[in-house]
Amino acid sequence: MELCAISCREAWQRMTDAAARGQQRNYVQFLDMSDFTVETELFPVAALEAYSAYNMERDLDDARQAWLSETRGGAQGDYRAGMARKIDNVVDCLTRFPASKRAVIAISNDAMASHESDADAKCLRELHLYLDDDGKLSGSAYFRAQAASLFPKNLHMIGSIMTEVASRLPNRPALGTLFYVATILVSDRR
Repeated sequence: MELCAISCREAWQRMTDAAARGQQRNYVQFLDMSDFTVETELFPVAALEAYSAYNMERDLDDARQAWLSETRGGAQGDYRAGMARKIDNVVDCLTRFPASKRAVIAISNDAMASHESDADAKCLRELHLYLDDDGKLSGSAYFRAQAASLFPKNLHMIGSIMTEVASRLPNRPALGTLFYVATILVSDRR
């Protein structure tokens, strides 16, 4: 499969346009992660930063906590559980074995997620990170579902995780690309 990487803003616009025509199955994009901040009305930069910090298991002050809401993702977009250890594991993996295929962050914390529970039905399922042929930190993200309106938040979290990992690797690689797959793309969570 030959895909050209597009900017994250262009990806969000394509995703928004596609979802406006109705739900899309098996949606794929190849993203240039050099600028992963896509600010929207729903997600100003302060909200993006608050969600990324929250999901990376960082403590939030009251100002950042105020940005968290059901409208911006709720339980399905809460990836916090164990994330600091998962990031540590990826850093250790890529430090000790730079060519590894095991630098994976699995999101589902329940082997038998209930279809009746939003908290169990996380949208992002796995994030695979690797050092590409150019020495950049690249990855693949696999989503069960993606609402185009929430894409900026999810993308910012992934970019923030990649930035954290890259900053802790011995060679401090630049960010490369993200192969992005969503089983189903919809306009919003409704």
